[in-house]
Amino acid sequence: MSLSRPKAGRDDKMADEYTPLITTVTVGEVRRRYPHQILRRFCTIALGSSLIALFITFLVSVVFAPPPSHHHSWPGHHKKHLSYEELQAILLDTPSPAKAAEWQQYYTAGPHLAGKNLSQAEWTRDRWEEWGVKSDVVAYNTYINYPVDHRLALLEKSKSKSTDEEAWKVSFEATLKEDVLDEDPTTQLEDAIPTFHGYSASGNVTGSFVYVNYGTYFDYEDLLKANISLEGKIAVARYGGIFRGLKVKRAQELGMIGCVLFTDPGDDGEMTEENGYDTYPNGPARHPSSVQRGSVQFLSVAPGDPTTPGYPSKPGVPRAPVDGAIPSIPSLPISFMEALPILKALNGVGPSAKDFGEYWTRNTGLTYKGVEYNVGPSADNLVLNLVNEQEYVTSDQWDVIGIINGTIPDEVIVIGNHRDAWIAGGAGDPNSGSAVLNEVIRSFGQALEKGWKPLRTIVFASWDGEEYGLVGSTEWVEEYLPWLSVASVAYINVDVGVRGPVFGASAAPLLNKLVYDVTALVKSPNQTVKGQTVRDTWDGYISTMGSGSDFTAFQDYAGIPSLSFGFEGEAEDSPIYHYHSNYDSYHWMAEFGDPGFIYHKTMAQVLGLTIAKLSESPLIALNATDYADALKKYVKQVETKLENPHPEPSTEKEIFEFRARAVSTDVEIDPDLFKVLLARLYQSVGEFKAAAIKLDLRADKLAKKANEHIPWWKWISKLKLLHQVRLTNTKYKNIERAFLYQPGLDSRPWFKHVVFAPGLWTGYAGAVFPGLVESIDNKDLDKALAWIDIIDHCINTATKSIE
Repeated sequence: MSLSRPKAGRDDKMADEYTPLITTVTVGEVRRRYPHQILRRFCTIALGSSLIALFITFLVSVVFAPPPSHHHSWPGHHKKHLSYEELQAILLDTPSPAKAAEWQQYYTAGPHLAGKNLSQAEWTRDRWEEWGVKSDVVAYNTYINYPVDHRLALLEKSKSKSTDEEAWKVSFEATLKEDVLDEDPTTQLEDAIPTFHGYSASGNVTGSFVYVNYGTYFDYEDLLKANISLEGKIAVARYGGIFRGLKVKRAQELGMIGCVLFTDPGDDGEMTEENGYDTYPNGPARHPSSVQRGSVQFLSVAPGDPTTPGYPSKPGVPRAPVDGAIPSIPSLPISFMEALPILKALNGVGPSAKDFGEYWTRNTGLTYKGVEYNVGPSADNLVLNLVNEQEYVTSDQWDVIGIINGTIPDEVIVIGNHRDAWIAGGAGDPNSGSAVLNEVIRSFGQALEKGWKPLRTIVFASWDGEEYGLVGSTEWVEEYLPWLSVASVAYINVDVGVRGPVFGASAAPLLNKLVYDVTALVKSPNQTVKGQTVRDTWDGYISTMGSGSDFTAFQDYAGIPSLSFGFEGEAEDSPIYHYHSNYDSYHWMAEFGDPGFIYHKTMAQVLGLTIAKLSESPLIALNATDYADALKKYVKQVETKLENPHPEPSTEKEIFEFRARAVSTDVEIDPDLFKVLLARLYQSVGEFKAAAIKLDLRADKLAKKANEHIPWWKWISKLKLLHQVRLTNTKYKNIERAFLYQPGLDSRPWFKHVVFAPGLWTGYAGAVFPGLVESIDNKDLDKALAWIDIIDHCINTATKSIE
């Protein structure tokens, strides 16, 4: 390149210190090498990028895509992955009755109350690690109680006019213990856990007592209408029908000072001593000293740590007062054997149960023992002294969390079972589920050894604190809510894995089809016709989600479709299950509940295949049309409620739902107005169903394409398919979230779901459209209208999310 500069002339001045060091030099214009240089450069970059993209796609297709004979030709799987059929075979063949019995023996060998089972948590973590699942123990600092002392005595005052305390004599004093049995080693442990209620109030109260039947809302209403004085009295209620804490809650609201709960053998059906059956351990009937422990937290108001509603219980966090979350009056559980002197003391005193009608005389199973079921109240010279001393502490509980990372990081399946129990045993609740979960993880460990990697991430959880109030799972969900809201596909819960031969399930409607499909793949242990599956021997009924187990925070708070299942039903000839009793032991399980542990193996197969179907199917195994059909049925239930405010309940479930309503079902709402409003809901549900059908059809088509082998040279088609599948799966994930209403239900804002919640006065049973139904029950027209708008908005949001 040449530079041009002026020639120095004779008149030019010589350079000095004022001469600039840099001067402007004129440079000639650079000549272009090619006439279209910019276009050529663009074409070069575009061609190079295309070649790189093509090469990468080729590598992905060739290296990661399985051959067409496999279950799905899907990029992203490990090079040495198993086919779905091979994975399914491992999950069916690996579970072992002997191994399930081994895990049962470990978990039931000693006490494992919430917050007192760290060694079990660490043992569980170590086993999962051995099987190839990366696991950790996660601690939460929770508010909890432990028993210190208790007493229940029937005191009788002598006819003397003396007012001195010495005039009161002990007529009967309960041992508040279960009998030690030579045949059952669990009952012989020196460190057995006393009979008590979780979250019960400390107190020493003395007063007359009243028999309150099951302690439902309407049972108390019946007593008030009969002018039975309740204030200052102690309630004596039988277990059953509704959550035990709500029996105490209503007694407290009515001014009663304590509550005693017992199990009436009349609720055991055919298998009773009265019908000639021997009692445990010699026969299938209930042992007379069996006591049901349990929590009395107000579960339908909010689960979890009562001092940290809506946020995780970590050290140093603010603590809310517990008023309105747990009882302020003391309560105790007792056996029916020790309830007899108390109930007999009411014979002939006050109205009889017969005076209150059929709902008071159902399943009264102690008449053969001399109980007349009078309600009282007891005479002034006959009182109960109830002493309940509890130690309340804030201490750690421990969840165990194991993870198998999948190819897709933001599509996650969570599977959980709780580990804690009220007693040393817990062979049915919860450790049949613990044994099943261990066998499932061991099975997946076999697959991991063979190079398998799931398409979706799988999270396993062994929860602590479920028995007190779903504490471990609730705190975990509250902590990881942002991540779960984005990533979680479904939650699968196994609480009682096995306690009898009858399979049962409750589920969000999105998961109904999955349950039917999986149970049809597993052979039933009780075949009446050769080759029958679990689906063939099951009646197919799937109940709505309520509460009482660890799915609650997932379904009702986070909007994650949930499923809870197990062999937890009993046939007419099934041995009686001793719920929350020392007799829920390894011995009972091995001799009566599941001899040979065959059902444990079957349940592990069912759970394993359920996880595999959810984690491995390119299209998430959810069904939106089933949800639309369920919504239509739920609207119809509301309409029927308005048309027939006095239904005649027939089933056990219907009876307790009817008796647990807070007020009369006389609805002072214009039915014509409501028909117009419900027509809006029907229309919105119809629009949702139309969109749901299209979504499910689209998913079916995409699933077929995803299971076909796509040659590498059709990389554009594969990328397009990946995008369509991704978009469709995201739509399925968002359906359940659309039904969350962040302000929550009236008077219990922790519950966010507008379709599902536990019944306000049932606790266990699921209520549908709870905000609307409770407003109708309360004759609150303004709130009922508001809830129709809220529900309608949520349905429309769900429709838009899947269109």
